[in-house]
Amino acid sequence: MQVLTRLRNKNLHQWLPDYARHLVRRARTPHPAGPRHILFALCDHYEPHHGQAPDDIAKARVDVWAERYPALGEFRDSDGRPPRHGWFFPGEEYKPHYLDQLAKLVRGGFGEVEFHLHHDGDTSHTLAPRIAEHLQTFSKHGHLSRKGNELRWAFIHGNWSLANGRPDGKWCGVDDELPMLHELGCYVDLTFPSAPDPCQPDKVNQIYWPTGDLMQKRSYEHGERARVGQSFDDRLLMITGPLALARKGLGMRLENGALTGNDPPTPARVATWIDQGIHIEGRPEWVFVKVHTHGAIEKTAASLLGDGGRVMHQTLQRYMKDGWKLHYVTAREMYNVARAAMDGNSGDPNQYFDYLIPPPPVAVS
Repeated sequence: MQVLTRLRNKNLHQWLPDYARHLVRRARTPHPAGPRHILFALCDHYEPHHGQAPDDIAKARVDVWAERYPALGEFRDSDGRPPRHGWFFPGEEYKPHYLDQLAKLVRGGFGEVEFHLHHDGDTSHTLAPRIAEHLQTFSKHGHLSRKGNELRWAFIHGNWSLANGRPDGKWCGVDDELPMLHELGCYVDLTFPSAPDPCQPDKVNQIYWPTGDLMQKRSYEHGERARVGQSFDDRLLMITGPLALARKGLGMRLENGALTGNDPPTPARVATWIDQGIHIEGRPEWVFVKVHTHGAIEKTAASLLGDGGRVMHQTLQRYMKDGWKLHYVTAREMYNVARAAMDGNSGDPNQYFDYLIPPPPVAVS
């Protein structure tokens, strides 16, 4: 009984069933015969005002990234590219200086800006126009991709509460959020994993398409794995990061791909991420690794821009020496490669970074 109580307190009961299925799927996945590729995306819930920080502290948080991130350019992937960060910027924290500073990094080839949002007590009718306004603001700084006259963008939900996913109904309110986001130009969601948060679905280590009634609360809980030979254009894709029970000393840890100042990247953590083997079914040689952070926080920034980041990239470099090909990608590029795989493409995934969704204007200016 005590064991069950502890499991429920950490919400493990919500995702352990699919984690068990994942272990079976992974064991049955054939070992690729040719070169193996790591597609590595670091998606940052980048919140300069985290903790209700005043303007001067928030500005300093942004400036330190603009000043220090280029030093990570000493690391290069198999394509000769530096680490590429994904700054998922919260619309409600907008100030021109923040997006202008990040634009400098985007122009330097160090990543791309995408959309993040915290909201509460909304409906699709109250939320959609607010998101549309935020997107237009981002676009004025050259951020976000375009397809014709439409803005195309990737999304992470604040407080994990996608599609009104919290049991208490806080931090969202919009049951039909997935179709609303898609209608506004969103093509991929990268909110999960969120474990041990209760918003975590029983969809583990998967890239999948939501299915069923997408107007329902927590509609992201139902879906089918993305596979070669099948894709959809009428809904957004869900790309989840690694979620596992991993060894830590003599015990176990919950590995959810979250990088913090207190829990920085280590070689063991990097190995766990890659070992989950997240892929498009039928293309196991392309391994998708999406991890996340709240990188504006000082202690986390110090880690990622310092020793923690160096350890992570040094470990990834060792995989290259062991015969893997490493590709630093943004959320957009990861989505493009996933869609290319679904369309039956193979070989080196670097051919497909711009497959369907083009780079934002600021990246090519």
